[in-house]
Amino acid sequence: MQLNADFSLRAVVHSDSLAWTPSPMPGVDRRMLDRVGAEVARATSVVRYAASSSFSAHVHDGGEEFLVLDGVFQDEHGDYPAGTYVRNPPTSQHVPRSAEGCTIFVKLWQFAPEDRTPVRIDTNRLPYLPVPGRPGVCHIPLFQDAREDVRLELWAPDSSIDLTVAGGIEVLVLHGAFSSNDETFVKHSWLRLPAGESLQARTGSQGCRLWVKTGHLAEQTLTPPVAR
Repeated sequence: MQLNADFSLRAVVHSDSLAWTPSPMPGVDRRMLDRVGAEVARATSVVRYAASSSFSAHVHDGGEEFLVLDGVFQDEHGDYPAGTYVRNPPTSQHVPRSAEGCTIFVKLWQFAPEDRTPVRIDTNRLPYLPVPGRPGVCHIPLFQDAREDVRLELWAPDSSIDLTVAGGIEVLVLHGAFSSNDETFVKHSWLRLPAGESLQARTGSQGCRLWVKTGHLAEQTLTPPVAR
């Protein structure tokens, strides 16, 4: 399957307008944002777990990164309420489930192959800090290495945002809204801009809170083997 698979192009998905697509596991549905591959794929998705649903035990050969959007995600390592950011690096494994149900934003097969750094951050416990040189912007750093920078950003109401990063930009709106290129991005809207492009945006009266990743589109990332 190829969905928004040309990473040299701008990609936009207003995910809340999409129908849910069943996964192979009962009670687990998804909205696909980008995808390269079949069931094992380099993928970015919004995934919904129904109450008392689970996924079978599996190893993340290419790594898994996710942010809990609502409810409580669980596995044998702990319970992760809305606002929790997790990185399960390549070779990690778990048995995901949710007793009460949850929704997560998840990225698969997008790690550096040598990455072995697990991350678990409850962002509800952390303050937003001003970003030097970016008036009206505060952030919570989540992860940074030589190839990517991941954080939550809070954009003040009625602000102009200019974000330029040589290695590309990807954002998911968590609350509020912004406009860019005569298009409005609301809760769970997703935007990916390729390396070399910049984001010019304007927030409304509520401001905007977003998950942001930059720098990661400068080079080809790990992809799953093609099934034969």
